Amino acid sequence: MNEPTSGADILSRKSDAKAALLGVACGLGAALFWALGFVATRHGLKAGFTPADLLMHRFLWSGLAFLPVVVRAGLGNLCGIGWGRGLALMVLGGPVMSLISYTGFLLVPLGHGSVIQPSCATLGGLFLAAVLLKERISLSRALGAVVIVGGLAVIGAESIGHIGQSGVQGDLIFVLTGFMFAGFGALLRYWRVSAFSAATVISVLSLVLLPIYAASGGFGRLAAIGLAENALQALGQGILAGPAALYLFARSVGLVGVARAAVVPAIVPALTVLAGWLLIGEPPTVLQAAGLVTVLTGFYLAQRQR
Repeated sequence: MNEPTSGADILSRKSDAKAALLGVACGLGAALFWALGFVATRHGLKAGFTPADLLMHRFLWSGLAFLPVVVRAGLGNLCGIGWGRGLALMVLGGPVMSLISYTGFLLVPLGHGSVIQPSCATLGGLFLAAVLLKERISLSRALGAVVIVGGLAVIGAESIGHIGQSGVQGDLIFVLTGFMFAGFGALLRYWRVSAFSAATVISVLSLVLLPIYAASGGFGRLAAIGLAENALQALGQGILAGPAALYLFARSVGLVGVARAAVVPAIVPALTVLAGWLLIGEPPTVLQAAGLVTVLTGFYLAQRQR
């Protein structure tokens, strides 16, 4: 016979259900904020910002906010990460990668960068997990990688057939930045550095670029564009796509676990394409939509454990 369920068991199940629901909500929030960051980038470039201007908005505000945290934790060894590792992470997942990515959006539509970069990050992550971290890649994940490559080929066909050389260059830029971010993620796992620690250190290190930006006349360009557009980029780049998305994603991992939270980056392309259509009037083409559906199928297979 089944033993009667106690009140404590019922409360525990309700608590677990609430935590899982909150974890899902946090994950969706992180994905939405990252998607809005992509859309803000595309809009900002159309509004007259340069990639360097967007880079300033992306890292200046978070760098100033996190500076006291890093100083208290220890600037000498960068919160225990170390200067060598911190600089490597800064290149692969910080301003260097971001600047290259912003440049790509000058060459191709939103639907290309928002799909190709996360897809190549997934492909690179699977490869590095097998080679660097010695993880076993399941048949489902290997099949997912093949399907993702097929989706990327569909999107690449649009660049070759309709956009031309600049389109191919833009797509290759997002291939590069996707693999750079994969290297960033692999090093975080290999060195056992938390995402929050990495984000704080990268943001603070990025402040060293501020004098160079000022000397190039960057603040004059920002003033010419206007307060409203700058406030929009400060929100989209410096808050939503940066600290806010990172916090929500870390919270999701803590509530539902790494495996379930790993689905979050997979839904960013779809949310980006939808937000780009609704907010800045960039509907996906037939080939972009076909590539997106194919890539999402590959994401689903790549997230499975078997």
